[in-house]
Amino acid sequence: MDGDLIAAIAQLQEAFVRCPGRAVLDGCPHCRGQVALDDHDLFSLTISLGNTVGSRNDLKSLLPLLLERTVTSTELDPAIVLGKLPREQWRTWPEAEQDAIDGYMDAVWRSLLAAYPSQVGSFLDPTTFLDAVVAGGESVTRFLDVWDVTLSPAADRHLADTVNGLNFADRRPATLAAWLRRETVRDRLYRAFEHDHAMSWGDDLARAYDLVRS
Repeated sequence: MDGDLIAAIAQLQEAFVRCPGRAVLDGCPHCRGQVALDDHDLFSLTISLGNTVGSRNDLKSLLPLLLERTVTSTELDPAIVLGKLPREQWRTWPEAEQDAIDGYMDAVWRSLLAAYPSQVGSFLDPTTFLDAVVAGGESVTRFLDVWDVTLSPAADRHLADTVNGLNFADRRPATLAAWLRRETVRDRLYRAFEHDHAMSWGDDLARAYDLVRS
């Protein structure tokens, strides 16, 4: 993890330190009963957490661990983890907790764009991240604004991959498709191709440019 992510994880741990963890969680009395954390892998736990297992307080106590694990391994699905937040109305939580989650998402996004391919655990690419943001009940706009001003070869390659892999008619946010079709993005891809046309990824840049130009 880079320095920003380390700081973001530390902020999460500090913000949720007052949410004590439990070794055994209450489960649905009709189908689960009590659930010992040590008996479950984190992926299966994230599927049930807040549904048939545990409470809001249990989610809060586990959140720093779950969010840290999404950036240090590929065992968790970021959309499942962040998807727990809207149902618990996280925008009503104390400001320090909201700020810590916002800071985490901002740090993940900056770190993802800084390297190609992504080196941020389960956040394999920009679309994985943006899908998780939407699952968390948030708009992608602020992250696209950051992408606009992150002018680096790594961010350009992520941009080309996103264009080349995106079906503009599919379920992904209309905001993203519209953002990708802007003249600014077309010009950026053209400049990136001019700079890197001799590189192995030059064809990816050219293909992306043709797609957003059509």
